[in-house]
Amino acid sequence: MYIYPSNLTAKPKLWLWELRDIAIIGVGLLLSVFALVQGIGMFPLVITVLFAFLAIRVEGTCVLDFIHYAADFLFLKQQYYEWRDTP
Repeated sequence: MYIYPSNLTAKPKLWLWELRDIAIIGVGLLLSVFALVQGIGMFPLVITVLFAFLAIRVEGTCVLDFIHYAADFLFLKQQYYEWRDTP
């Protein structure tokens, strides 16, 4: 007997993040530790923790998705308007 997940096309997750986010957070933490050892400062660690917080997924969406959609709508994508004068 085999038990399969209900959605086989879902992205792999670990705790509250997708595996891609976990990899980015891990590399960011590693680089942040190296920056702290070299005396560069806390800025890389702050950026990594901020990314980790914004990448938390709840019910399939995260704050980074919302920021991406808002930037697309406001700045990056062409908006198409069609004007009609129909009575």
